[in-house]
Amino acid sequence: MKATPRIRQDFEWPSCIESWGWKYHHIGIPTDKEMPEEKYLPQFKFYVSGFSTSPFGIEWMRFEEDSPVDKLIQTIPHIAFVVDDLDFELKSHDFNIIAEPNPLSEGVRVAMIEHDGAPIELIEFKKNNSQ
Repeated sequence: MKATPRIRQDFEWPSCIESWGWKYHHIGIPTDKEMPEEKYLPQFKFYVSGFSTSPFGIEWMRFEEDSPVDKLIQTIPHIAFVVDDLDFELKSHDFNIIAEPNPLSEGVRVAMIEHDGAPIELIEFKKNNSQ
């Protein structure tokens, strides 16, 4: 039997920020409309746009019909957080992983989890030795 979670007050930060140290990165919103300046991600068969110019981290995602991306991610907006150690976070919590860790680009790994029907992206940026 699961323990009843502590009720968070309106003024309190979510645990992922307050206790776990995650940092907000973006919100991904699925769309079926072509958006300006889309970038195609062939390995996932979808287009992304908006993030590079949005002061709020809004990212639009338009999927091809045969995209291998989980249908939950294709239909429900997701929130993304930067984590220091992706593998540690996935092992430290009882998450329902819907997309295993994978390289998105050079020095960037991502995974997707599901919580209460919502997709959540975790992003790890590999720091190079000059930083």
